[in-house]
Amino acid sequence: MTTTAPRLGNALARLLILAAALLGTLLAGAAPASAHAALTGSDPKDGAVVATAPKEVNLTFSEQVAMSADSIRVLDPAGRRADTGEIRDLCSGSVVRYGVGLRAGLPDGTYTVAWQAVSADSHPVAGAFTFSIGAPSTTSVTLPDQAPGGGLVGVLYGIARYLAYAGFAVLVGGGAFVLVCWPRGANVRPVQQTVVRGWLTLTGATLAMLLLRHPYTGSGKLSDAFDLAGLRTVLETKTGAALTSRLLLLGAAALFVAVLFGAYARRTDPKEKKDLSFGLALGGTVVAAGIAGTWALAEHASTGLQPGVAMPVDILHLLAVAAWLGGLTVLLVALYRAPSVERSAVERFSKVALGSVAVLAATGLYQSWRQVGSWSALTGTRYGQLLLVKIGLVAVLIGIAWISRRWTRRLAEPSPVGTAGPETPAVDGDLVRDGDLDQGEDLGRDEDEDLDLDLDLDLDEDLDLGRDKDEDKDLGGGSEAGAPGGAGGAVDPVRAAQLARQRAAVATARRKRERDADPERTGLRRSVLTEAAVAVVLLAVTTVLTSTEPGRTAEEAGRSATASGPAAVPDRPIDIRLPFDTGGVDGKGVVRLSLDPGRTGANALHIFVERPNGKPLDVPEIKVALTLEAKGVGPLPVAPDRIQTGHWSASGVQIPMPGDWKIQVTVRTSEIDQTTIDKNVKIG
Repeated sequence: MTTTAPRLGNALARLLILAAALLGTLLAGAAPASAHAALTGSDPKDGAVVATAPKEVNLTFSEQVAMSADSIRVLDPAGRRADTGEIRDLCSGSVVRYGVGLRAGLPDGTYTVAWQAVSADSHPVAGAFTFSIGAPSTTSVTLPDQAPGGGLVGVLYGIARYLAYAGFAVLVGGGAFVLVCWPRGANVRPVQQTVVRGWLTLTGATLAMLLLRHPYTGSGKLSDAFDLAGLRTVLETKTGAALTSRLLLLGAAALFVAVLFGAYARRTDPKEKKDLSFGLALGGTVVAAGIAGTWALAEHASTGLQPGVAMPVDILHLLAVAAWLGGLTVLLVALYRAPSVERSAVERFSKVALGSVAVLAATGLYQSWRQVGSWSALTGTRYGQLLLVKIGLVAVLIGIAWISRRWTRRLAEPSPVGTAGPETPAVDGDLVRDGDLDQGEDLGRDEDEDLDLDLDLDLDEDLDLGRDKDEDKDLGGGSEAGAPGGAGGAVDPVRAAQLARQRAAVATARRKRERDADPERTGLRRSVLTEAAVAVVLLAVTTVLTSTEPGRTAEEAGRSATASGPAAVPDRPIDIRLPFDTGGVDGKGVVRLSLDPGRTGANALHIFVERPNGKPLDVPEIKVALTLEAKGVGPLPVAPDRIQTGHWSASGVQIPMPGDWKIQVTVRTSEIDQTTIDKNVKIG
C-alpha cells in the first residue's frame, strides 16, 4: 500500500499568524515594570563631590532585595572601612531603599561604595560607585573582578539548575506519558529506568543547589558549601524554603513512581486499573504542580508586574514543557529500546504534544510581555536576545514535531486485512503484533532469519546433548553405577552461560532487523531523535534565560543611570568643587559652590574661593550662569555679592524646572586673567 505524507495544514499557519499578532499587541502596549533588582539611585550619587561628609549612604533598588550585614561597604581612599556596618531599612511604600551609616570625622578624598544583595527573584546582584568629600583623590581600593554568582560556584550552580529542569521534565513528562499514552509502558524496564533517573537527577540537583546557595550568593568559595551557619541562613530565605519544599514534594513523587511501576503495572483487572490510574493522575498532577510551584515562588514570576497572575502562568508553562519534552524523551527511549510501542500510544502522545504547544504559546507570550515589555528591550538587551533565540528554537522544534506527526499518521494507517497475526511474546516480555513487524507476509523470513533459526536449533541441541571429553571423564561411568551424570546429567555451567549469551545475541540481532525493516517506524525514530536534540539546546537556553536580568529592568536601570547625571544629590544641598587655573599670579585655586536646597524654585547660592592650601583667596570678580541645554533654557546669569574674603553669595536664585543643569563659574584673578569652569548637576 502506498502512503502519502500529509501536507502542512492551514490550521497551523493560522495559529502562527495569530501568535505573531498577539505578540505584537502585547509588546506594543506594555507598561513599565521590574522583575530583577537593579540599583536605580543612590545618595550621594555616583561621581558626586560633596563639601562635607554625609552621615550615611543610601541605595535605592527597583525591587525588594535581601540584605546581610556586609551588603553595603564604604571604603576610604586607603581601602579601610568607613561605614559603621549597620544596615538600615529605609523602605517606604513602593520605594525600596537601604542605607548604612558613616563614621564621624571622615577626611576629604574619594570613597568607594561596594554593595551586594539578593534580588526577590533569587539572583545575586552587585555593583560599586564612588563619591568624593571635598575633592576627588586617588584611591587604592580594588574590587574583585568576579561577578556575583560567577566563578566555579556559579558554573556548578548553573549546571545544577539545568539538571533540575531536565530531571523535572523527564519525571513529570515520563509519568504522564505512561499514564495517558502508553499504560503498558509501566512494565517496560527502559521506561522505568528513565523516569526513575529523572527523579534521581532532580533530587540530586536540588540538594546541590541547596548546598551551593550560600557561596553562590556570598563569598563565591566552594568550601563554603559545607558551612552549616551559611546553610542555616539559606534555609531562612525564600529560595531556601522553596528548595526544601521541593525535596519534600519529591518524597511524594517517589511514592507516585513506586505505585506507577509497582501496583499499577501489576494490575490486570480493567476496572481496578482504571480506578488506580485516576488516583495516580490526580495525585501526580498535584505533586507536579507543587514542584513547579517551587520555581514560580522563588524566581522571576514571584516579583514585578502581576505576580498573582504570573505564578500560576509560570506553573502551567513548566508543566507544559515537561509534558512535551519529558514525554518526548520517554517516547525516544521506547522507540529505540522497546520497539513494540503501540502505534496508538504514539498517536495519543502527538495529541498531548499539540496541546502542550498551545499552552506554551499562550503562557510564553504573557511571560515575554511581562519580562521584556518593548521592542527595544527585545533587541537591545541580553534577555531579549536570548528570548529571540528561544523563540527560534521553539519554531524549529515545532517544525520537527510536525514531521514526527506525519510519520505518526503513517503508522496509524490500518494494515491490510489478514496481515495482522496473533500477539506473540518478544524480548523483555513486550507483546509484538506480527502484522506490525511484517505486513507483507504471514510467516515470511528472509535468509538471515532462516540462518538464525537453524542456529537456535543447533544451540538447543548443543545445550541438551553437547558434552566434551572432560565431562565424560568427570562422570567416570557414573551412569552404570546409578550415579547422576548420565544422559540426563547436568551440563557444564560455563558452557551453558556461553550458549545463553549466544542465544541472547541472536535474539537481539533479530529484534534490530525487525525494527529496521519498518520504514515508518525508522523515520519516526529519527525525527523524534532530532526533536530531542533541539529540545536539549532549548532547555539550556531557557536555563540561562531564567538567570538573566529581564529586559524591562535592564532598560529601566539604564534610563535611571542616564537621567541621574554624574553629580546629582537628591533632597540635600548641591555641593560641587571646581579646581581652576587662570594662568596668572595667584591664578590657581578651588571654587566650592553650594546650592541650597538644590531643587526647583528659590535657592541660596554660596561660593567659596580658596588657594590650593585651603586658605581664602580674594578675587576681583565671580560670575555664575545656569543652563538647561536639553530644554534650551539659559544661560541664566547670577551675580553673587562679595560677603568677605573668598566668600560670595546670592539669594533667591530661581531654578525654573528640573533637569540636568550646567553650572558655569567664571573666575577673574586679575585684570586680564580669568577662566570659566563648569559642572553638570541634576536638579529635581
